[in-house]
Amino acid sequence: MSRRSVLATAATTAAVAALAAAAAPALAAGPPAAQGRAPRADRFVDNRFWTSSKDWRTGTAEGTAVVTGGRPGLRIAKPAGRTDYTDPHTGRTTTYEYARWTSPAHRSTVPATELIASWNAHTPAGTWLQVELRGTYSDGTETPWYVMGRWTSGDDTETDIRRTSVDDQTDDKSTVWTDTLAVDDTTTGLRVVSYRLRLTLHREPDTTATPTVWRLGAMASAVPDRFTVPASQPGLAKELTVPRYSQDIHKGQYPEYDNGGEAWCSPTSSQMIIEYWGRKPTAEDLAWVDPSYADPQVCHAARFTFDYQYNGCGNWPFNAAYASTYKDLQGVVTRLASLTELESLIAAGIPAITSQSFLKEELTGAGYGTAGHLMTVIGFTADGDVIANDPASPSNAEVRRVYKRREWENIWLRTKRYNSTGKVVSGTGGVCYLYFPTTLSARQRSALAAVGIR
Repeated sequence: MSRRSVLATAATTAAVAALAAAAAPALAAGPPAAQGRAPRADRFVDNRFWTSSKDWRTGTAEGTAVVTGGRPGLRIAKPAGRTDYTDPHTGRTTTYEYARWTSPAHRSTVPATELIASWNAHTPAGTWLQVELRGTYSDGTETPWYVMGRWTSGDDTETDIRRTSVDDQTDDKSTVWTDTLAVDDTTTGLRVVSYRLRLTLHREPDTTATPTVWRLGAMASAVPDRFTVPASQPGLAKELTVPRYSQDIHKGQYPEYDNGGEAWCSPTSSQMIIEYWGRKPTAEDLAWVDPSYADPQVCHAARFTFDYQYNGCGNWPFNAAYASTYKDLQGVVTRLASLTELESLIAAGIPAITSQSFLKEELTGAGYGTAGHLMTVIGFTADGDVIANDPASPSNAEVRRVYKRREWENIWLRTKRYNSTGKVVSGTGGVCYLYFPTTLSARQRSALAAVGIR
């Protein structure tokens, strides 16, 4: 189960009548080809990431310094002050020094209904970071500073906070749902037109340890409400060689992390892509895992993506941040507009982790239905069908699946669907994770830039 279904329950009440009225003529307008070509991504998705020395020198710094060199970033130079933090998941109150950086305002090319922040960082023991977002609405008012995540790459019970999202954040115009800031009622026309990000770095007092942040940004989007999407034309036949891992073989293992492997689609998918790029945890990293368990790196990924508030491993930015804990690897959360865009990434050798929800009968060959599931797209057949490493498989050998193109693109790109009871709930609208190394070929850089990632 996914928080997407929770978001849908909250948002659908206000929108369903208008959506149903709009959907009926749209769906009756003819076959997908008659509805026109899929819109370009920059018409409803805007990505802005701060990564360069020039980027980090903009905005407002309070005690932070720019890390120069091959991978520019931010670190604590001189703390701006001290603060007490009571960890809601341990009850422990600890004093930390902190430094802060606030981005300049970014005016989105898309007046947005949803925003998702993501970051790449390293946090030594006893350090952590908080990412906040403050948006400006189209009516000129501002959101509060919303906490989009309190994150640490560690998981030591003595020195590290519990990695966490923050619930119950709303101003009655928008709400944070785990990792996604969403306008409550999109039918009013209210949108988020610009935003700032605030990064606060924490460490235990009187130490020199510091988080280092290499990438910080957000994806702002306004994907139109739709039950179906236009059909794309196949344009690529290629398959990448990506490790295959099943989440199902981990059922019952470490149930404290999202009920064990049964719900580990996101970290299992993350681990596949991390290893595709030649990274993996060390034997020392994996020493905590029961040696009788196969693929201990999947257990490791689940533990270190776990969100203690969401009580699950499916926090999108936490997975991207986990990927970035491996040497020179980057991770972002974004949306794509079409399978054509995904084909361009595969052609450049960049697989993607996609999020989708569907009924069993909507995806031939899956054998299950889901309110939210992550899988790894690794290629396309000569007929244009989607080749996916689907972690919801009985064994590693059965992970590779081929799904019908038309079915798959619809369940991934739509924003609305009907569940098994006939209720209107949400779809993800093309959400995906993209992981890639700092050193890229010209073709890979170009493919990422074409979908708004730099």
